[in-house]
Amino acid sequence: MTHASSLVSGVRSVALNVPDLAQAEAFFTGTWHLSVAARTDNALYLRGTGADHHLLALHQAEGAAQIRCVTLRARSRAALDQVADRAQQHGGHVVQAVAPVTEPGGGTAVSIGDADGRVFQLVWGDEQHTDACEVPDRPVRLAHAVLNSHDVETTRRFLEQVLDFSLADRTRIMAFMRCNDDHHSLALGDTDNDALNHIAFLMPDLESVMRGGGRMKDAGYSIEWGPGRHGPGNNAFNYFIGPFEVVIEYTAEVEQVDDSYQAGQPSDWTWPPGRVDQWGISAPPSDRLKAAQRAVRFVA
Repeated sequence: MTHASSLVSGVRSVALNVPDLAQAEAFFTGTWHLSVAARTDNALYLRGTGADHHLLALHQAEGAAQIRCVTLRARSRAALDQVADRAQQHGGHVVQAVAPVTEPGGGTAVSIGDADGRVFQLVWGDEQHTDACEVPDRPVRLAHAVLNSHDVETTRRFLEQVLDFSLADRTRIMAFMRCNDDHHSLALGDTDNDALNHIAFLMPDLESVMRGGGRMKDAGYSIEWGPGRHGPGNNAFNYFIGPFEVVIEYTAEVEQVDDSYQAGQPSDWTWPPGRVDQWGISAPPSDRLKAAQRAVRFVA
């Protein structure tokens, strides 16, 4: 049986290093439909229409894009200290001790790392926008982040023991991890590397997922997988490769579950030959998508 996390209330944002902030801003505001929440001399913070201060933090850095951290929101101030202690007890380490956040968004945070270089920031008391709403064709918040793992069961245990996530479903290639009513907020891709697989942005409805696909195509970004509807999570999707080989997803209608939800196993999630989702419309993920899902590594 799954349960909501006692320590983490949700995923807030993902921080990336990118080689061209101007290009990133033009894409993520003009085409992806985020808006600028804040900027510094070498970073850009982009929000959706929801309350989260930002969904993406983009930092200027030469070379290929890299992921700096996934930021989660704490359920309490005490959770920061608990997570720091748990990380050290269960094979991880503290990257940044509990301290006030000095970048836009504020709050108090702790950053922890696991044995394979993934970094999670847990934040409490950060700024929130008072004009939260849903706007057609614009992302509301992050739905989830998917991280690859060369050892899914070890990574899963870390999320369970340190951050109190629980397994929502296990397929042949993915472990879906839950911390709140969303079917999953993190997922682990079963592969031979530890890269960022993709970042999913929650759209207000299915119409916005589809219109977003058309807008991306108009801008020269083909749909690399979709439209479709996943099995675990039941969410509709369109996948794209944004600038710097960052894989991004528009999604909607994520299944809401409670603590009575029974985690499925790979045998519960199989498709007939030729199908890769519930609808059966889309071709499988493109080879280009599969390559990009291995390209963005955590900062060493």
